Amino acid sequence: MGMTESGHAAAAPVAGGSGVPAKWGTIRCLSLLAFVSLFGAVAGQRTGAQTASEEYRVKAAFIFHFAQLVDWPPEKATGTDNSLVLCTLGQDPFQGLLEGTVAGKAIGNRVLRVRHLGQPEEMQACQIVFLGRAQSKRIPTLVAILHQAPVLTVGETAGFLDAGGMIDFLLEDNKVRFEVNLDAAESADLKIGSRLLVLAERVVGEGHGK
Repeated sequence: MGMTESGHAAAAPVAGGSGVPAKWGTIRCLSLLAFVSLFGAVAGQRTGAQTASEEYRVKAAFIFHFAQLVDWPPEKATGTDNSLVLCTLGQDPFQGLLEGTVAGKAIGNRVLRVRHLGQPEEMQACQIVFLGRAQSKRIPTLVAILHQAPVLTVGETAGFLDAGGMIDFLLEDNKVRFEVNLDAAESADLKIGSRLLVLAERVVGEGHGK
């Protein structure tokens, strides 16, 4: 699905061309209508002629919506202070945008908190981990550290899903889109809502066809 910054719907991916079974076509249409207000100015914003900070502002808003549409197992649903912890590793590619756009927002009875980690071993304490381009050479190792841990991994590099990552950002026609590895999420006991799956550019995994 694509949305312009003014909130108007942009062209959505064609059912059957994104890796989603044809029977999801009708569901996709209904979900697109239902999610116009939810994704608002986020999905599909053009970034080609804009700055990197604007690209990451879009991605930050996407991640907030991912958090709304993913279910964690009860024992991992919140941090110690009833928070949902979103982490980056190493240099922050958002350059403070997460704190300015999503930190402190409520998701149900939880509050989204942002942490910037220095060591991979700290990722286990997060509900969401964003692994940026600076980590591209280490993606397989980092994902392996979180193997089957109920941590939603979000990336932006080629091969992220193949390495076991769960949601990967990509740019198509200068628009921010995302793909989902459903098998990786389910192996970590995370449930990605069907409303999110039908908005993905591509879904990898057998579960989405059930």
